Amino acid sequence: MHPIEHLRYVARASGADPSLVAREAAMALAEVAEVDPVGIVPACRRLVERHLTSGPVWWMAARVLSAADPSDAAVRAAVELEADRTERHLAAALPDSATVVVIGWPEATAGALRRRGDIEVLVVDSAGDGTGLARRLTNDGSASEVVPNSGVGPAAAVADLVIVEAFVAGPAGVLAAPGSLPAAAVAAHSGRQVWLVTPTGRVLPEGLWDALLNRFDETGGEPWDRAAELVPASLATDLIGPEGPAPVQDGLGTATCPVAPELLRAAG
Repeated sequence: MHPIEHLRYVARASGADPSLVAREAAMALAEVAEVDPVGIVPACRRLVERHLTSGPVWWMAARVLSAADPSDAAVRAAVELEADRTERHLAAALPDSATVVVIGWPEATAGALRRRGDIEVLVVDSAGDGTGLARRLTNDGSASEVVPNSGVGPAAAVADLVIVEAFVAGPAGVLAAPGSLPAAAVAAHSGRQVWLVTPTGRVLPEGLWDALLNRFDETGGEPWDRAAELVPASLATDLIGPEGPAPVQDGLGTATCPVAPELLRAAG
């Protein structure tokens, strides 16, 4: 496949794990950088427009655009995404025999739960993804139950903790699957723990985070119809990232990509 066509294919992808999409995009950009260096800027802008709420895509694009060798930067970003250890850190941090609420099918969190096996999981069926995850966990020997969207509040009130895996994060909080905000709010009000999970590439510096939120707000539509919702940092008690547990504000304030000026305005 020609590098440009490969990139177009990745840009059109939807519904996949953000880290996987970013890895594929990184390898495509590495190829594009070799054959059409001038095309890197518009290519990165188009990628973030098509994957607006994907932290890893923004993170990878910012690193590529800020590098002296874009191809090498793209490959390195793909390697870092592949080597992410958030799943392992989360599995080690979970309390024994806890009851947890998760929203939809968060990939890193699901991997951590499958590693443990002793956790009871209440899976909120956000966007229809929860049923599949509950089935997978049950097949692996974990106790799991699907919770309809209408039951997210009661589930959060009785669980030991709510886990919110970020699509993308910044100093103010995280954008996550629909249902994450009410789950976190009820848990916080009920004195339960709320853990934010921020795998590699999910935390952006303030400049990129603000640009992303501004564009997200401009997409229009009713808030309840959107594919992501903002969970404020103030609702969280803990954060688990690639380096392990961290204070919430420290974790959300530590980005590993620069603010690439090319991404501060939309494509076209």
